Amino acid sequence: MEEILDRMTRVTTMLFSRYLVISGVAFLVWYVIFKKKWSFKKIQMAFPKRKDYQRELLYSVLTVLVFAIIAAISMSPWVKPYSMLYKDLEAYPMWYYILSFPLVILIHDTYFYWTHRFMHHPRVFKWVHLVHHRSTNPSPWAAYAFHPLESVLEGMAFFVIFFTVPVHISVMLVFLLFNFLHNVYGHLGYELMPKALNNTKIGRLVNTSVYHNLHHKYCKGNYGLYFTFWDKWMGTYHEKNLGTFDEVKLRVKQ
Repeated sequence: MEEILDRMTRVTTMLFSRYLVISGVAFLVWYVIFKKKWSFKKIQMAFPKRKDYQRELLYSVLTVLVFAIIAAISMSPWVKPYSMLYKDLEAYPMWYYILSFPLVILIHDTYFYWTHRFMHHPRVFKWVHLVHHRSTNPSPWAAYAFHPLESVLEGMAFFVIFFTVPVHISVMLVFLLFNFLHNVYGHLGYELMPKALNNTKIGRLVNTSVYHNLHHKYCKGNYGLYFTFWDKWMGTYHEKNLGTFDEVKLRVKQ
């Protein structure tokens, strides 16, 4: 038990520090230092209120605690020996080690899409997902702004990964950083993807900040995390995605 509490403390410190640094830098750059200079580039021209930032921070702290508990349990002697998480680099070929990173991303994207749609069910939404959607115009602080029940559902994705495919611990650490950076980008409120890239077939498979911002604004469609193909296959791809993206980029040009 002492070992689990120690791991919880270390994970909490790591996750909260990462949240404060990455979300804080993004907020400082786009919402403070260059707020006036770059405001015409914002996806939704208005800015959130102070109470919105406070709510996002509060729920993000709770999410960090939930994630720390899940991480401690997943690494505990009751769970870890039965998972497919490994440390020995020679346990699997190097080609698999490299391939496992995009494989984990695909598994997580699929898990996220279907659990996200589940959370939008009318009987579930207000109990689980409403807190996150109070940020109709999200900021970088909203990256972890989940109700504790949603945090549990989000965190369970890593159990799915651990028990589905072999994953080296270093791959998971890189993936967790990538996941959070993508989460901040999705809630940034500004579009960073170049218009030229978005106009390619590959570019249109990638979830953009505009894509997720529209999900927050209209509270429907665009349920994917990293990619758009699940939304396109299931008919939940928002009709305003491409038009809004081009409109935002046109504002940048002007």
